[in-house]
Amino acid sequence: MISLLVLFTLALMLPVSIWLRMCWLRQQAGKVEPKASPLSLAVQELLAAAGGIYLSLIMLLSFLKIDVPEKILLLGVAMDPLPCLAIGLAIVQPLVMRLFNKN
Repeated sequence: MISLLVLFTLALMLPVSIWLRMCWLRQQAGKVEPKASPLSLAVQELLAAAGGIYLSLIMLLSFLKIDVPEKILLLGVAMDPLPCLAIGLAIVQPLVMRLFNKN
């Protein structure tokens, strides 16, 4: 039940995360000559952030010698836990940054 709630929450936060990244890229568009659409750049930035988080998680787990299962079963689908966590954190990151920038 909790995994369904987490999956549903991430599914709702993904479009918001991409929209916030698109808004940021549109603001930056005056500084550089755009060659790609804001949506493609937002998705590219999301995947780049997720990749960086993934590498950091691997290094942390390797350093601390923590064993993580290779696959987890989420709604009948076997998934790797680290990439899922990395993408989830990359989705949440612009929302958290926006909260900190307002205060």
